[in-house]
Amino acid sequence: MTASAILQRCSWANVANPRYLAYHDHEWGVPCHDETTLFEMLNLEGAQAGLSWETILNKRDSYRAAFDGWDAEQIARYGDDKKAELLANPGIVRNRLKVAAAITNARAYLAMREQSLTLDAYLWGWVDGQPIVNDWPIGARPATTTLSDRISKDLARRGFKFVGSTIVYAYLQGIGIVDDHDRGCFRHAGRRHAERRHAGR
Repeated sequence: MTASAILQRCSWANVANPRYLAYHDHEWGVPCHDETTLFEMLNLEGAQAGLSWETILNKRDSYRAAFDGWDAEQIARYGDDKKAELLANPGIVRNRLKVAAAITNARAYLAMREQSLTLDAYLWGWVDGQPIVNDWPIGARPATTTLSDRISKDLARRGFKFVGSTIVYAYLQGIGIVDDHDRGCFRHAGRRHAERRHAGR
């Protein structure tokens, strides 16, 4: 058994899936400021509605290929032929509403950009540029918060789709605006801080 396999992780991390494990260990809860990734994750979280995140994560590469590397300008121009192509693609979730939402979201995102507002500035502005670090016991992590409620309503007002509060909270966790690693997880901020302090002695 490898050292990685015996590390204590969040209760949801599937150690049997290398892709899922890498996501937990290196991406979930890590502050993200890359525009393309922020746009990608917003849409992937929406695609996950009613499904498991593991299902979406396993399709992530297929999504990137199908949606032109999450180039919002290209996606915003998708017409009926492209929609039909996407709905016939077994590598993504072939849900008409979710495919249409990605196109709508691209247009809403570009409208933000026309106002000189990036996703990075918009999202991190809600927390003054500093991630919210929680300390939940196992099983106590909420599905929504007041912050996700507020951002959800504002995104919907701006024309985004599949941005309910539960989806938005999962999104905030995924892009590191919220660090929600379980208290016992090796990625928990308190444990990482203690390790750094110990290493500095």
